[in-house]
Amino acid sequence: MDWDGAVNAWHVAGGVYRMGRREWLTEAGWRQAYDDGVRTVIDLRNAAEAQRRETDPVLAASAWSGITVVSSPTEEPGDPRLTAVTGPYLNDPAHYAENARIFPEKLVSIFRELAAAAGRGAVVLHCAAGRDRSGMVAAMVQDLAGDSDHSIAEGYRRSARGINERYRTHGPPHSRERYLEEEELAPLLEARGYAAAEFVRTLDTRAFLLGNGLSGEELHAVLALCGARVAR
Repeated sequence: MDWDGAVNAWHVAGGVYRMGRREWLTEAGWRQAYDDGVRTVIDLRNAAEAQRRETDPVLAASAWSGITVVSSPTEEPGDPRLTAVTGPYLNDPAHYAENARIFPEKLVSIFRELAAAAGRGAVVLHCAAGRDRSGMVAAMVQDLAGDSDHSIAEGYRRSARGINERYRTHGPPHSRERYLEEEELAPLLEARGYAAAEFVRTLDTRAFLLGNGLSGEELHAVLALCGARVAR
């Protein structure tokens, strides 16, 4: 998506999009997203991450008038059950299943927000880089939409390439991230793309959501938002 200022912004399925930090959007970018039908933004980050940086554009709250911003984190920050597997943060689709196992209620809450937003218009999911937390939820959305393993894998690879390009042009945000040259990036993304698809195939997104408290009515709304065929 070419919303002004947006970093790593992509269409996922139906009325669902994904991107990196919303603070990168300019006022024009917010208006472009609105014109594309976006009415809800779901922030998957922890509350402490949702703050402006010195290099972000200065905007009045009116810039996103008509768009509801919702906080719905994918995890509890620093929970040792997760960090023992992932390290300081989630950065590999091979660890998505552990996030789902430890925090099923948080993922269900995100899909409950998607269901609530479905009647208002399109939705943007975002984390910090637009790669892994948004990648985990986007893979689940694609699974519900009926996308192929290849499409799910490519969705992850596009997002990883997108933020890697940002690191090339603007530098990484901290020492745990770095720009990767193609000879290192390509084989890494080959494996991680497959891992993203394997995550949802093993999870069975519909069964996972229903088994952890999402109602059938809410699932119906999410399926409609994702552009999936919904039984009448």
